Amino acid sequence: MSGPPVDEARLRRLLGGADLAWLVERVRRRLERGQPLTGAVSLAAPSPAERAAAERLLGRTPGAGRALTVRLDAVDAVLVRSGVSPEGLEAAVTALTGRVVPLDEVRRSEEHAWEEAYTSLALLAEDVPQHAAWAARVRDDGLVRRLARTPAAARLILEQTVRVLRELPVEPARSLSVFAADVLGSAHALDDGTPVATLALSGARALTGHPEGAGAAWRRAAWASAGLLRDDVSSTVLTLGLRGTAALDWMADGGEPCVLTLRQLARRPPRTAPPVVHICENPAVLSAVADVHGPDARPLVCVQGQPSAAALTLLNHLHATGTEFRYHGDFDWGGLRIAAVLMRHVPWRPWRYTAADYREAVAASGAGSRPLSGTPAPSPWDPDLALALAEHGMRIEEEAVLDLLLADLGQGADASGRDARLTLGPRNSPQAAP
Repeated sequence: MSGPPVDEARLRRLLGGADLAWLVERVRRRLERGQPLTGAVSLAAPSPAERAAAERLLGRTPGAGRALTVRLDAVDAVLVRSGVSPEGLEAAVTALTGRVVPLDEVRRSEEHAWEEAYTSLALLAEDVPQHAAWAARVRDDGLVRRLARTPAAARLILEQTVRVLRELPVEPARSLSVFAADVLGSAHALDDGTPVATLALSGARALTGHPEGAGAAWRRAAWASAGLLRDDVSSTVLTLGLRGTAALDWMADGGEPCVLTLRQLARRPPRTAPPVVHICENPAVLSAVADVHGPDARPLVCVQGQPSAAALTLLNHLHATGTEFRYHGDFDWGGLRIAAVLMRHVPWRPWRYTAADYREAVAASGAGSRPLSGTPAPSPWDPDLALALAEHGMRIEEEAVLDLLLADLGQGADASGRDARLTLGPRNSPQAAP
């Protein structure tokens, strides 16, 4: 049973004024922390009105000195003796400010709410194992808490993020804004800077292996790696010697490079596909092949660094129709990363892109090559290649071996190129050729 009631009218006149709000706040803070309401509390540099209010409450001067000091035991005694709050100071502060929830209880409740907020993320990790490591990392690094601030906001952000990630990768590629409107109900839901876009892009990168970076161009490429495009004409791929549309046939007949947009590839992909297509990293290689071989050049695709959505769309289309690929890139850590990203999308065999080829290029370059820089990367198609780069520490760009590449790309050359020393086994895993 509860004790005698608090006389709220008298209590507010005695303890509820603005000049004693600091005292009420100190008491409430102690109650929240589970501390006893005994001993003294002090207010530095009090105003004359605050001193006078304390004097009226206690019926005497609280004490001399620069700070104002009030003993809680004395306040409790005044409240009980006067009948204003027969159960003392705790009951009085509760009547003035509402129920006091202990901080331990608040923390437990908040942690439970945060745990509930991550439910959709946990279900994604269970349903889509490819997202499990990313989901665990998101929980541990505190990004969601920084973006959302509250469990309720986090729940909504994560539910929307998971909705996006369950649709990835998108094939064929789609407009990012149209996708956002379909999946989240707003064309701007995945605009740069929104919490959902930040988390969803992080999850998309984890799924596709797109490297870290910054800036608008990098974000555009990262979205495109999962099949989501800012638009369908800015994503392009550079080709030479491909046929299968009127435009491609015309450019191939003239021996000139052709730039294909994602829009073209999505609407009118090539009707035919060659048995073998060589792939290079740098446009200078393709341009040189056009200069030297012209209409007699073997089919060549240039990814121009990280493969664009257009490049991946073209290569996936060719692969589906039976084309095999031979790949060459720069002999540096960035080149290895680009090659590994491409291998996750389409299978390819190395085209003068093995450890032996690298060592030959280093020996031929003499003092002309530059030192390697950046973070090392693996070379899953030939693990010895990454080891060789670390051993020699020299960067060999495609242009440095251009004569060898040109020799492979004329119509009279072996279509496979020299020394495709590795072949792809089941599920595109690299295996040593017999």
